[in-house]
Amino acid sequence: MEDQGVGWIAAIIIGGVAGWLAEKFMHSSMGVFMNIILGIVGAIVANFILGVLTIQPLSGWLGYLITGFVGACILIALGRLIRR
Repeated sequence: MEDQGVGWIAAIIIGGVAGWLAEKFMHSSMGVFMNIILGIVGAIVANFILGVLTIQPLSGWLGYLITGFVGACILIALGRLIRR
């Protein structure tokens, strides 16, 4: 995260926004804390997936928001699959 110019406080804020957007997009209901966790972990998951596919991960605030959103959506979908 530090290499991309996003600090820890910014990661929490951006992760919360990304998790909240994913929550609304996926029609899920979770709390603020879970939104932050989903956004941050989602960004890590999405960056890993992009790395495996040899795609250059996005950088900066907007890139972190997009990857966090996509990753959080993936995590919500996986959670729904596991619960079935």
